[in-house]
Amino acid sequence: MLKFLKRAIAALGLSALAVGAPAQAKAPPVAHPALWAVSDADTTIYLFGTIHLLPEHYQWRTPKFDQAVEGSQQLVVETIVDEKNPTKLLSALAGMAFAKGLPPISERVSPDKRAALDEAIKKSGIPRANFDQMKTWAAGFMLLGNQFRSMGLKGDTGVESVLRGTFTSEGKPIGELESNVQQLAFFDTLPEKGQRALLEGSIDQSQATNYEFTGMLTAWSKGDVKAIARSFDRDLSSSPELKQALMLQRNATWSKWIEQRMAQPGRIMIAVGAGHLAGQDSVIALLKKDGYRVERVQ
Repeated sequence: MLKFLKRAIAALGLSALAVGAPAQAKAPPVAHPALWAVSDADTTIYLFGTIHLLPEHYQWRTPKFDQAVEGSQQLVVETIVDEKNPTKLLSALAGMAFAKGLPPISERVSPDKRAALDEAIKKSGIPRANFDQMKTWAAGFMLLGNQFRSMGLKGDTGVESVLRGTFTSEGKPIGELESNVQQLAFFDTLPEKGQRALLEGSIDQSQATNYEFTGMLTAWSKGDVKAIARSFDRDLSSSPELKQALMLQRNATWSKWIEQRMAQPGRIMIAVGAGHLAGQDSVIALLKKDGYRVERVQ
């Protein structure tokens, strides 16, 4: 489950709290992530699977993708986060992430992890007293920012942030499928055991974290939807409750939203975490099951 929680933050649209100013990253080859189109006589909806945190200067836009962007009248993302002015997100966090009567943060990790926790708190720049008042999942989110920064990942170079900039500059509207509060609530309702696993994982500086993200990034870059689906299925196999809350329920809700939007003419682009568009329970699969024509464009 811990691997999935980390993967969810980077690829399911729950990464807004883990942004920062990372080190420079070497420019990689141009990626070709998967892109689909759902269409009928007068409506086209492009579906693009994203990763919300990317190395700086990562080249993922292609002529075919840019053509879809140019032809779209609106962008719809999972949730809207303004990294330069995250007031809405911070307000949602303040209302949900703190509680009275919590045990000290050091007591929420195993004894052998406490030294690593102390070091991670120092790196975060957040006063330790604040962590003692945070719910465990929120503390884990804050400390995961250390890992993502050390890996050279940055929220404002992620796919959604770049796309929002493009659509905004062209005067096109941007919508969201979920609010900041809804997204945070997915983690706020996790059992404490799962929250503590996330917290311990957030202070793990092993090479495994880099390896896991690199594998996910490679699959996304190649448009290897089967590999993405295998990763999420494997990570969720031990937690059907988490799969229901973070994947199945959201996929069903979004697919119905798309079906309703198909009744309106025009062209739009929907950009959501890549895990939602991969596998037998994906948004893509649900749309096909309901009889919609879904074409792989890239």
